[in-house]
Amino acid sequence: MMSERDYAPLSAACVRSLNDKIYEKRKAAALEIEKMVKEFAAHNNTVQIKRLLKVLGQDFATSQNPHTRKGGLIGLAAIAVGLGKDTGQYIEDLIHPIIACFSDSDLRVRYYACESLYNVVKVARGAVLPQFTDIFAALSKLACDSEQNVKSATELLDRLMKDIVTESSVFDLVGFMPLLRERIYTKNTFGRQFIIAWVSVLDAVPNMDFIIFLPEILDGLFRILEDPTPEIKKTTDTVLGEFLRSIKSNPARVDFPGMINILITHAQSTDELLQLTAITWIKEFVQLSGPVMLPYMSGILVAVLPCLAYDGDTRKNIKETATQVNANLMKLIIMENSDVSNKGLINENNINCAKESKDGNQSCSLAESLDLSSLVEVLTKHLMYMSVQTKVAVLKWLYHLFTNIPHKMFDHIEILFPILMRSLSDNSDEVVQQTLVVMAEIISSKSSEAITTDYRNKVQNIYFTKFIVNLLRLFSTDRHLLEERGAFIIRELCVLLSAEDIYKTLAKILLYEENLSFACTMIQTLNIILLTSSELFDLRNKLKDLDSSESCDLFQCLYESWCHNPVATVALCLLSQLYPHALNIIKSFENIEVTVEFLTEIDKLVQLIESPIFTYLRLQLLDSEDNIDLVYVLYGLLMILPQSEAYATLQRRLSAIPPATKSLSLKNSKVSNKRQLNFIDLLYHFHAIQEKHKEHKHKQRLTSLIERNTNQIDL
Repeated sequence: MMSERDYAPLSAACVRSLNDKIYEKRKAAALEIEKMVKEFAAHNNTVQIKRLLKVLGQDFATSQNPHTRKGGLIGLAAIAVGLGKDTGQYIEDLIHPIIACFSDSDLRVRYYACESLYNVVKVARGAVLPQFTDIFAALSKLACDSEQNVKSATELLDRLMKDIVTESSVFDLVGFMPLLRERIYTKNTFGRQFIIAWVSVLDAVPNMDFIIFLPEILDGLFRILEDPTPEIKKTTDTVLGEFLRSIKSNPARVDFPGMINILITHAQSTDELLQLTAITWIKEFVQLSGPVMLPYMSGILVAVLPCLAYDGDTRKNIKETATQVNANLMKLIIMENSDVSNKGLINENNINCAKESKDGNQSCSLAESLDLSSLVEVLTKHLMYMSVQTKVAVLKWLYHLFTNIPHKMFDHIEILFPILMRSLSDNSDEVVQQTLVVMAEIISSKSSEAITTDYRNKVQNIYFTKFIVNLLRLFSTDRHLLEERGAFIIRELCVLLSAEDIYKTLAKILLYEENLSFACTMIQTLNIILLTSSELFDLRNKLKDLDSSESCDLFQCLYESWCHNPVATVALCLLSQLYPHALNIIKSFENIEVTVEFLTEIDKLVQLIESPIFTYLRLQLLDSEDNIDLVYVLYGLLMILPQSEAYATLQRRLSAIPPATKSLSLKNSKVSNKRQLNFIDLLYHFHAIQEKHKEHKHKQRLTSLIERNTNQIDL
């Protein structure tokens, strides 16, 4: 036991009462202490006050006996009451011993510690603010206490502290932020409730510039938003909503770059509310800060692009918001030589995106701000995404970039080109169509990085032929694609680009195609498209009359490759009204192997002759004397066909030819340029190509026979 002098200025009776297990006795001792302190204060006896603080704070509050600790706590509160307005002079000595008891193993001690501190704070009010971080740290622990009585006491003290902070004009927010930043990551439900309530209170204080510290706690706030407790979710959502309103009303104070990566991370969450909130913030950031977001564009798209694929009502809002973000990001990409301010992309609230250059001048080049390599990497990665909507969005991005900053995009063409070629095999027509739009932009670009000059100083895009070659290679290796999508792809290209350029380039490449069976099939496909597609109406008209040297050159270019397919060659001649030459070709069919496929092609040609495309040809049969070669062409086809439905159709057509008469003439009065075509050379070329096909088929059969025999030997 300590001597009485060790407890001075406490009397022995007061010491015994403070150690008593009965609360009323400890309370009576506290009243005695309060009275004693008032007297000391009145005489300015600071020595005795400090002595009393030491005895209660060190000897009693740290005693092994829980009742003694309780006595020390109530005694410290009594000192504060006795000191009144002078409490602030001794606040540290009062508070620290009490806070130490917040971690006591005895729940009653923890409870009385809360009660004691409440009484101290109630008296001291603003004088406790220098100790706020210590009080807050202690409160945040007790907020998670397992005992309800302790939590209830904590809530009372917590409310009092909030009132004091709200009233104060000297709260040290800078000093408090490290502690808040640490505690905001608690995973305890009650701890999160405590933290979010404090954030809400601090944000509501009018003169407290909380928004500048938002980057330090935003990640923690979003993690709390993910809490499964509905009440916490709702409170956090409200707090974040208030912050966003503050940002929108005062964007000049906002550190957008300091927060955007946090939002990007949480925008990829599986929690719907969390994801929607993050993407909504991103949308506002893009609208408010404009070009400031350009360096973060690839990260934003990582979060946004997958959301464009969401279906159903549950994530409808996320998809709509993501769509807005995507559209707003596109608006930030403008022509490099354009004046940003004239584009209306930056409103009066936007942060200045200008950079300080070496000579002291400022510039705001969007192309320089944009991390294009990273952006292209993200786009190509998402082009492999399973969703059609995401793929289409990526392709629209690529088109947007190639139309606005082509000279920059062509630095990445070697990466993009093969990926775009693979996209032509996609299962979705929309994806294929959008891919063709991008490709058309690339291969028709007049950007200096894409063009070259040939030996005639003719300007041409270096990727045009490369694309056509790769397209044919794709068709050659993937016959299913050719059969299912070939016509669709060719037609779309003819809409997007010059149909004549497409067909001439295809013809020139196919002329030297080593895979003759593929060349034959490809020409058949191109021929059907030429004769049936509305997209090629102008090209058909140019070939129909051959009334210019250009049209004759076009015919000759196509003819040389069309010779890979005899029936297609006849069809081309019929289209161009070169009936004598068509007849010569049909006569040479006696040297061609007639297969089922060959007869099927003639069958299709008969159907085409009966179609609207060849109305003019059928009308020419009225003047059979002047078009006798045409009549014999049709009879030649009839002689080749077996007696099938096509045979019957053609026979009926021939039987409908009226008797010969000199009174009717439908001859074309236009001056023809057909005489410049050397039909002898054309026929020779046709025979030469067909001879190659004959040799090719012979080699194929020989190879097949050898392989079959080899397999039998192996067996």
